[in-house]
Amino acid sequence: MSTFSPKSLEHFHNEIAIKFQLYNSLFLSLPFSKIEKTGLLLSVLQNYCEEGYAQGQNAEEIINSFVQNQTNFDSEQKTLDLLFRFIQYIERQIVLFDALEDAAYDRINDISGPGTLKHLQNKLSDHQYTASEKKTLENFSVRLVMTAHPTQFYPGSVLGIIGDLSKALQHNQTDQINILLQQLGKTPFLNKKKPSPYEEAVSLIWFLENVFYHTIGSIANEFKSTMPFMDPADHPIIKMGFWPGGDRDGNPFVRAETTYKVANSLNIAILKCYYRDVRKLKRRLTFKNIDTIIAKLESDLYEQAFLRTINTIRTMNDIIGPLKLIREILFTENNGLFIENVDELIDKVHCFGMHFAFIDVRQENEVHTSLLSTIMEYNGFSNASYEEMPEIQKINFILDQKLDATPDQFEDEIFSDTLLTMQTIRKIQEDFGEEACNRYIISQCTSALNVIEVLALFKISGWNINEVNMDIVPLFETIDDLVKAPIVMKSLYELPSYKSHLKRRKNRQTIMLGFSDGTKDGGYLMANWMIYKAKEELSKMSKEYGIDVMFFDGRGGPPARGGGKTHKFYASMNKEISSKEIQLTIQGQTISTNFGIKESARFNIEQLINAGVTNNIFQDESNNFTKEEESLILSMAEISLKTYLALKNDSNFVDYMSEVSPLKYFGMANIGSRPAKRGKVEKLTIKDLRAIPFVASWNMIKQNVPGFYGLGTAINSIIEKGQFEQLKAIYKKSLFFRTLMDNSEMSLIKTFMPLTSEISEHPVFGDIWQRINAEYKLTSTNLLLLGNHTTLMEEYPVDKLSIQMREKIMIPLATIQQYGLSKLREMDNSGEEELSNSYQKMIIRCAFGIINGGRNSA
Repeated sequence: MSTFSPKSLEHFHNEIAIKFQLYNSLFLSLPFSKIEKTGLLLSVLQNYCEEGYAQGQNAEEIINSFVQNQTNFDSEQKTLDLLFRFIQYIERQIVLFDALEDAAYDRINDISGPGTLKHLQNKLSDHQYTASEKKTLENFSVRLVMTAHPTQFYPGSVLGIIGDLSKALQHNQTDQINILLQQLGKTPFLNKKKPSPYEEAVSLIWFLENVFYHTIGSIANEFKSTMPFMDPADHPIIKMGFWPGGDRDGNPFVRAETTYKVANSLNIAILKCYYRDVRKLKRRLTFKNIDTIIAKLESDLYEQAFLRTINTIRTMNDIIGPLKLIREILFTENNGLFIENVDELIDKVHCFGMHFAFIDVRQENEVHTSLLSTIMEYNGFSNASYEEMPEIQKINFILDQKLDATPDQFEDEIFSDTLLTMQTIRKIQEDFGEEACNRYIISQCTSALNVIEVLALFKISGWNINEVNMDIVPLFETIDDLVKAPIVMKSLYELPSYKSHLKRRKNRQTIMLGFSDGTKDGGYLMANWMIYKAKEELSKMSKEYGIDVMFFDGRGGPPARGGGKTHKFYASMNKEISSKEIQLTIQGQTISTNFGIKESARFNIEQLINAGVTNNIFQDESNNFTKEEESLILSMAEISLKTYLALKNDSNFVDYMSEVSPLKYFGMANIGSRPAKRGKVEKLTIKDLRAIPFVASWNMIKQNVPGFYGLGTAINSIIEKGQFEQLKAIYKKSLFFRTLMDNSEMSLIKTFMPLTSEISEHPVFGDIWQRINAEYKLTSTNLLLLGNHTTLMEEYPVDKLSIQMREKIMIPLATIQQYGLSKLREMDNSGEEELSNSYQKMIIRCAFGIINGGRNSA
């Protein structure tokens, strides 16, 4: 089952584990005040943590014991000062470890092995394509959509140091490494203020310019001749999407002007990339009849990108045209010299156009419903009579009636901005092309009416209803929504007005499915199974209506949010599930972890392309479940759901999260421009709580409930029914089911219940802790039995060792955070405001390091 190479583990030991110990010692010699003593004391604290938890001590007891025995402090403030220094020191240790892993990436990953494009190339070399397969590949693509979720805690300056440090480590440049570690020691790790939505967008555009532009261009150029379906001139197989500046549900501070500003910045960024490449070409293309063409193109790009003074570069053909002319002259008059350089730039222009990455606009359905209600009032229609109408009558009413409204007539800023955004989308399309912004996503979509409301609002905002060049994308998130999704889409497909809209959109429908909120709603197993079944039902039903359905997966970093071995999920879809495109969000840590350097970006993009193509061309019958197998998995999912809901619906569950974890401190951190929860209600509720702080909080207290809870009980029920051998057969046969279980093992191996052991005796929260601990043990035991393994993540020893080393680095950090939370619980309205503020800051600061250290923790 495993594709693990023993050589990879050897490289990990030599290139990362040993070097970390070596270069970590350099921190001790940095010429900064108190740093040597901090480093020495930190290693002692790490021993206290490991031994203390083994002996049953809690975080507060461990810190108190350490302070009493290893310091002569006579005040709490001195202890706090030392703990803050520990946090800063560990933050830099994590950066060093990140840089070491990046530097060794191509040695610990088989970059030409299974899952790569070279591997796919070999598989396809002798394949005789059918007409159907050719058509499938001609339309297949991978869409990576970058989101601005605030789980990337490294500021740009630190990301830059990581990149430089990785290069220095690759070449063992000790002097340079030492200098960079000194720079790291002096560089702040925190934002002084919350970034604006536009600033978040700019920080992510850096990845587009420095990683994706080069990586995607080289992939397309390298493989288009041997795998023609990858020729970007015919069909860009890799497309980049962008949520910063467009995602209003994710960030209520985004405005229409932000959306246009981001689209403009993306256009500037891609033109600058083209300009730099043209400058490089100009140094080589010094031949007669070519020099003047390349000089004019360089001049036009410069003025358009840097000065914005002319408008001669309006479409990608304004760039490709001169390049093709240059190519022709090189071929006919210059023996094809440097023609491959010109081809690579042409490929990049085909891949990125004038927009670089398309902006998705997303808003919650309730905003549209409330806005339409207000508009009807303004136009003299009775809301009461409208509310009494059946859904189909409401749909016909809002489409047939002439409803007038302008953005400036609303007092509610969200209402005015919604209409203004729809007007802005048209301007973006006019200025940068339709692909720059042509998808509107409806969060928490529950009905066909929710989709038609958006079409009606486009009409009200000034669009011709027959010329709405937008894909309307419903987002189904909760378990209930996933069950109802086929009914909703069937209603839409049968609506004459929507059928006409889809016909204009080439009968293609994108449907988004939310892994994060699905897991929060129904637990790990049920959420993943229901998404799988929803895809199956929606694929079958869409095919019956002649619609090409594409699924857009809202995935996060950890398994609890759809992360983990993502490419294996796409390789494991059965033949009934549409896989015409792979669309997924990449966010926060996932961007810097999986796509932060060219090597990792290329490897992960290749894995996704390989998974999609392989699944389309080499359908594996083992991916299909029999009715009996489906029945068995469903029975497990139902028991898992019941077990999870019993915990989630406990009257003390929200308070447990709020008091035991750092959840309520998320909003205080300058980590992103958006709030930690939806709505304006002060009291914390599960419904309004965003999935990121929900999952991240469990990770920080090392309980990881969303990644396993209920699974152990579900497997136990199968054992008790005498069906365990059938389940083991499914595990062995099905890549989908096996990947689901393997990813849960990742959540389990990052779980460390002794960290919060003091809660086990708490009069209010003790019962919840005990239930989580029991389910953790049961799930661990049953997954080992299921996979016939002796240890968790046995099939992934390199990943396992990486996690273990990271968890060891972070254990003092997690202990300090728990210590702070414990102290705050003790204070509880004691009036010690200054001390309380210090502990709150300490908790928040620990959160940065824990999430950065975990890499896929939020």
